[in-house]
This record gives sequence, C-alpha cells and structure tokens, in this order.
Amino acid sequence: MQQRLKHLERFYSILDALEQKLGGARTLSACNGHMDWPQRGVYFFREIGEQRHNTGTGPRIVRVGTHALGATSQTTLWNRLSQHRGNQGDGGGNHRGSVFRSLVGLALIARDGLQFPTWGVGSSAASDIRQGETALEQRVSAIIGAMPFLWLSIDDDPGPSSMRGHIERNAIASLSNYDKSPLDPPSKGWLGLHCNRKRVRLSGLWNSNHVEGECDPAFLDRLESLVAEVKVRQ
Repeated sequence: MQQRLKHLERFYSILDALEQKLGGARTLSACNGHMDWPQRGVYFFREIGEQRHNTGTGPRIVRVGTHALGATSQTTLWNRLSQHRGNQGDGGGNHRGSVFRSLVGLALIARDGLQFPTWGVGSSAASDIRQGETALEQRVSAIIGAMPFLWLSIDDDPGPSSMRGHIERNAIASLSNYDKSPLDPPSKGWLGLHCNRKRVRLSGLWNSNHVEGECDPAFLDRLESLVAEVKVRQ
C-alpha cells in the first residue's frame, strides 16, 4: 500500500504540472470542436465534491480514457469527448456510444428509482426508444458536462499497443481501489456507489475496464516525459 501511495502521489504531481501547462482544466459543457484539440490523446476527468484524502489535497480523478485503440479507428480525441458530452443543442446524447454516459445513467436509475428499461440495451436503438430516453440523457449530459478534465496529447498510431492505451491502462489500475486497501476513496455521496456495475462501485471510478489490473509503475516515467513536452498555453 505504501508503494501505491507513493506512485499515486507522483501521478497527481505530474497531473498538476499538466494542468498548469494547459492553463487549467476545462469542462465539456464549455467546449466545442472548434477549440485547439490534439488529434489523439488521453483524458482525465475529475468530479465536483470528490476530494483526495490520502495522496494530498484537491479533486480526485474519477475517469481515465482514450480512443482509437482499434488498428483502423479514425476517432479523434474531440470525437470521443463529444460522445461523452452529448448534444450541445438539446442537451441529450447517445449513451450507447459512450460507456461513460451509460454508467452514469445506470447509477441515476438505481439511485432515483427511475424507469428506463431500455437503457443500455443494444448497441443501437430505434428513434422512438431514443426519444423515450431523452430526459435521462439530458441529466447525464449535465453531470458529465460539469466535470473538470485535463487532456494530454499523444499522437501515436491507432492500435492496441499504442502509448495512449498504455497510459490509460496503468493510470486506471493505479487509481482503482478494486480489491485493494482504498486510497482516496469516493465520498459517501458519490453517485457511482449506486451503479449496478460492481467494478465502478469497488474501484471508485467511472471505468469498467482495467480496474482489476496491475499497475506497472514505470508508466509514470513515460507520463512525466510526455507532460514535459507539452507547450505552455499562453
């Protein structure tokens, strides 16, 4: 546990340096595709009310993600972030295209006793089903849209062996409390504790993949090097 604590302290120190270079975190509700986004990268979401207690002060990371891990994928960083954000116009979205959205919706359904039997069913849905889910999609958009996040440009080729995938997997494994003595555990009021996905509840993250994995602490050296290459935004 002591080694994991040191690794997490270093991880957050590296993210502090990234935030300073980026000129601060953003929220998806205030973002659009016309902004200066890198082609590819990794993102780190925080959540209002979720604070660190063991690794220092400040907000804890609640989700890590990337994109284009398939060898033929053309998805850009903004493509992925916009799927999480949802529609700018009506505030809706498509949770079938975003596991992040799906997990948040499942937690809302359980916590508030909502009736959305089609939520998360299938990889696509007819327009009438989508329309019936709009109210919940809007609530999910509001929650995710308010979460501050950081992003790190890593413009490597798509594929499962990409550096982006390496950073994502190890960051999640490092942060996850799944089957471990908890560090920076979620607050008692964290929405994710109502999610019907055990991996979310026990990891303390809005992630379902890699939460049971082992972290290779050497990833921190690479992460630190990548952040050092980030140009300071004026």
